[in-house]
Amino acid sequence: MMRRVLAWVFALLIPLLPLSALAAPPAEEYRIPASLGNLYGVLQLPEKEGPVPLLIQCHGFGSSYIWSQDYADYFVKGGYAVFGLDFCGGGVISRSDGTMLEMSVLTEAKDLNAVIDFFRDDPRFSAFYLRGESQGGFVASYVAAQRPEEIKGLVLEYPAYVLQDDAKRRRLPDGSFPEVSTLLGMRIGRVYSQDVVSFDIYEHMAAYTGPVLILHGDKDRLVPLGYSERALEVYRNAELVVLPGQGHGFQWAGRTEAKEKELAFLDRIEGR
Repeated sequence: MMRRVLAWVFALLIPLLPLSALAAPPAEEYRIPASLGNLYGVLQLPEKEGPVPLLIQCHGFGSSYIWSQDYADYFVKGGYAVFGLDFCGGGVISRSDGTMLEMSVLTEAKDLNAVIDFFRDDPRFSAFYLRGESQGGFVASYVAAQRPEEIKGLVLEYPAYVLQDDAKRRRLPDGSFPEVSTLLGMRIGRVYSQDVVSFDIYEHMAAYTGPVLILHGDKDRLVPLGYSERALEVYRNAELVVLPGQGHGFQWAGRTEAKEKELAFLDRIEGR
């Protein structure tokens, strides 16, 4: 019942998306074998000859690639290929297999690894970048540390490193987790909490030594700014941009500023 209600909420919110999120048809659609079945994603290519960098976009908890479609269009115009994915079980309007009761940050990490492996030998692409929002930023940080030599740069918007502390508060007196919990109005399974506390994200992500751009709003109450400030101390080559007045999910001028700073970051790495 809750899944149907949330689907209706997303349907009502779609008219509020940037027009590009609705108007731009995907260049190519893919179904890639991943953690909980087949993962759905769309690939957009720039009008540019020769191999180009590929930016893989990772959405947040309960969301979908469509919520970052305006970013994808912006980066494609800037000369980058962009792959937007729906994590398996990753959201109420996801077009990938799996349910949110089966999903965790580790199943999403498997999904992201599957996408990288799928395109790794594709001659159209010269380099790989990861971009993640909220939980997608957590997952992108995790995977970048698993394969640091393959990821040329990492862009993180309000990465949800708070997830581990949140999960610990769901522990039962015996140390286990409930079979089903509710997070942000959506039902998650026990595996979600078990997986997210099975490692220390700050210890793990230190293995990535490439360039990192973190953007975080100073009014974010869902993921306090301090979590990104701590990440800045862990990464060896990171920059933190604090957006005044922005919360969890950039809006209006903040969203425009984020796009501009992210594209400039990618261009610096590419030497453009």
